[in-house]
Amino acid sequence: MYKYGKTLIQKYFDEQSFVDSDIESYNDFIENQLNQIIGENKEIVPTIIPHNIDDFKIRLDKIWAVKPEITEADGSKRNILPVEARLRKLTYSAPTFIEVSAHINGVQRESFTTQIGNIPIMLKSKWCHLHGLSKQELIETGEDPNEPGGYFIINGTEKVLITIEDLASNKFLIERRVGGTSEFVGKLFSEYGSFKIPHTMEKLKDGIFYLTFTRVRRIPIIVVIKALGLLKDEEITKFISDEKQYDEVMINLIEFTSIKTEDEALDYIAKKIGVTQSKEVRVERMREILDKYLLPHLGIKKEDRIFKAYNLCKMIKRFLRVSKEELNTDDKDHYMNKKLKLSGDLLSDLLRLNLKVLIGDLLYNFQRMVKRGKFPTIKNLIRDKLLTQRIYSSMATGNWVSGRKGISQRIQRLNYLEMLSHLQRVVSPLSASQENFQARELHSTHLGRLCPIETPEGTNIGLRKNLSLLCSISNESNEDEVAKQLKNYGLKVIR
Repeated sequence: MYKYGKTLIQKYFDEQSFVDSDIESYNDFIENQLNQIIGENKEIVPTIIPHNIDDFKIRLDKIWAVKPEITEADGSKRNILPVEARLRKLTYSAPTFIEVSAHINGVQRESFTTQIGNIPIMLKSKWCHLHGLSKQELIETGEDPNEPGGYFIINGTEKVLITIEDLASNKFLIERRVGGTSEFVGKLFSEYGSFKIPHTMEKLKDGIFYLTFTRVRRIPIIVVIKALGLLKDEEITKFISDEKQYDEVMINLIEFTSIKTEDEALDYIAKKIGVTQSKEVRVERMREILDKYLLPHLGIKKEDRIFKAYNLCKMIKRFLRVSKEELNTDDKDHYMNKKLKLSGDLLSDLLRLNLKVLIGDLLYNFQRMVKRGKFPTIKNLIRDKLLTQRIYSSMATGNWVSGRKGISQRIQRLNYLEMLSHLQRVVSPLSASQENFQARELHSTHLGRLCPIETPEGTNIGLRKNLSLLCSISNESNEDEVAKQLKNYGLKVIR
């Protein structure tokens, strides 16, 4: 048995690497997430345009990266290998290009391809010159053939992006509240693009269910459901539970039976949160808030409202079942309720933020020129160095989006095992100065995923962990493909 086990493990490491999951995450970032980020910022509409033009838009289309290259002092361009980047204190990065077009009154005025910046390239990823090379070819390029890759070279320094452990987004978790006005509280982080909006559901002593998100504080959830287009009490009851009648649902429905239309519900919410304009403006403003900030992961269009209403009904049902002890509360430390942010996800967050800075800079320069009576070409206004410098700065200092620090770290090369350990590090965002006993404890779901031994003594114990040797991390599934398979198995969609 030992003989076969040894052979299987040997075979696994012949075909797999410790950092395969990180490399796959980075490949997904370049192949898919780059274009998703551009899609989120597809149309740029300046507020100041020449007086003789009715409509002006700047469109960002396709984005792609090439393999790493360097521009020498004489202007010549050539490929660069990691060993040269280390020796010459350079950044191992690839020029990234984008297609941009400008449209005046619906007619395309100009279209061009320009460099938008340089993106650091992960060693051994698909965009690295070392990808797919044999051991002999790696030796010829000056690399250690046993080097796993999975890190970056920034100004000649080898940097690793530390994997961040976080609560799973878009998942409704219910926990028992210690103190406060309600016994249970339901929480959900709705993530869509750059938005990560916390939603809180609670039942207060008056028996009414309340929802909190962004500026909308403690609004009765039945009113929100009616504002989304699910108006009939019978339908709301059916979607919450058609098997078992809950008295709490009837109390909530009777309390707001006077609200008959979407506009009445929207106006009720607007008054509660202090919107003071005329009724038409109040109602339209609330529609925008519900579309954009209420459960944005389900969609941000008008036709997505009804699905948001259905999901709020499901959340009430689950909350009721937990409060009646028909279901257990959720364990935040269970790895089913966690997700790991790998290099691809972290770079996505960084690029998403800095692209908005670049677009802001582009708009400022365009509008400044228009005020002077000029109508500039867009190509001259895109500063590729702005995006490049901001990305390099975060990679060099480790300061990341949302004020996180220490995300990018200089790789530890005291010995080969320490380097592998550093490449597999997982860090919790919880503060090391607080107790958080449950988060630090070894959980049964860590088995096979996280090493039960390798964690530092002292304040970081249990918060800084390492992936186990045979652990691999799956990428996010394609929801459309999953839904298609479920429909093939007989899942019915209720509209």
